[in-house]
Amino acid sequence: QVQLVESGGGLVQPGGSLTLSCAASGGIFNNMGWYRQAPGKQRELVATITRLFTTDYGESVKGRFTISRDNAKNTVYLQMNSLQPEDTAVYYCNMGYRVMPGVYWGQGTQVTVSS
Repeated sequence: QVQLVESGGGLVQPGGSLTLSCAASGGIFNNMGWYRQAPGKQRELVATITRLFTTDYGESVKGRFTISRDNAKNTVYLQMNSLQPEDTAVYYCNMGYRVMPGVYWGQGTQVTVSS
């Protein structure tokens, strides 16, 4: 049974940083990624990374967020810098084998950027 366990969300001031983690069990995934959903908005791509470390980012986070993964630990990370109020959302870890988003989702972790 596949389980994705997220951690690292919270409240941060504008301009601050946070790091999210998502550890997977029950499967080995080619693709890992993060999506987010703000209130009243559709879920959107934040970043994805392949098993060979090819990355892709949503336009709004390019240059501020960095996705990485540790294949030995079956874990994906999202380093978020220069956070802004518009980054406030529930962030979901996602994993799959071919196309993204994949079939497996984490429970979501709240990120709130506010002074």
